[in-house]
Amino acid sequence: MTGLLNGLGQKLAERWVTLLGLPGALFLATAAAARTLGHAHALDLARLTGRISGWAKAPVATSLGGQVVVLGAVVVAAAAAGLAAQALGAGVQRVALAADWHTWPRPLDRAARVLVTRRRARWAAATERYRRQRDADARALARDGQRADPARRRAAYHAVRRIAEEEPERPTWSGDQVHAVEARLGRDHHVDLPLLWPHLWLVLPESTRDEITAVEQALARACALGGWALMYAALTVWWWPAAPLAAAVALTARHRVRAATALYARLLEAAARLHLTDLASQLGIDHTGPADTALGEALTRRLRASSTGRPRPSSSSSGPPAS
Repeated sequence: MTGLLNGLGQKLAERWVTLLGLPGALFLATAAAARTLGHAHALDLARLTGRISGWAKAPVATSLGGQVVVLGAVVVAAAAAGLAAQALGAGVQRVALAADWHTWPRPLDRAARVLVTRRRARWAAATERYRRQRDADARALARDGQRADPARRRAAYHAVRRIAEEEPERPTWSGDQVHAVEARLGRDHHVDLPLLWPHLWLVLPESTRDEITAVEQALARACALGGWALMYAALTVWWWPAAPLAAAVALTARHRVRAATALYARLLEAAARLHLTDLASQLGIDHTGPADTALGEALTRRLRASSTGRPRPSSSSSGPPAS
């Protein structure tokens, strides 16, 4: 038991250092440089070195008690900065997935609606270009008996998918990745995924749940990185070099959020398609063969009837939870 507790404590300490301690200490160092140098002496390393030397010679920093107090203050401040970044990251995740954008306060809901309209227009135009190219290739094949170079058709297809895999319903690319899963499962299996998911989660194998949870955690870490970007952006008030630093962190966060969301959406879809029959068996629904629209309709009717009187999740509700 003692070994288990020691191992758990060590893992928690490592997690604290990775997620809060080191990033928080780096932010505190950057904030100290920002307040010390300002805009007028933004790149004056000699000034920064001199100020640090002065702090090191201060009485509070030369005594053991003072060093303990300073170290404790730095640890607490770094942890507080890390917690603030994670709190901001939760907001970043809400904006990135944009599941409830219809309920955002004004003028955010209006801005989101404009983005959705623009994304739909771009998607429709890209889809039309792909269809024209596909039809042109088909006519060339019928006329000449030879397949046209697929490069243009593939490029047009990937241009559509860069916008969204299905017709956009949310103001962000990441949000539409999750929405596309709901749309495809609704179209292919007549499944209401937000209604189905809590029940499906309980019948998934442990290995599948672990995979989805790991991706969820990666998404949360990526969004927390976006929270750090916002905090670094705030330092530009005192120090302009914080702007490129914040931009670099934000671009990294954007890449990681998109990658994690894409993988999360694929895992949700795969889990649903592979285990619908398992859920049907647990609910006592007779079905043979692979999942089809009849099974999806039966599951939806059964689960919707069991939740009568409670609000039904809309298609714009939050992506299926992982627990």
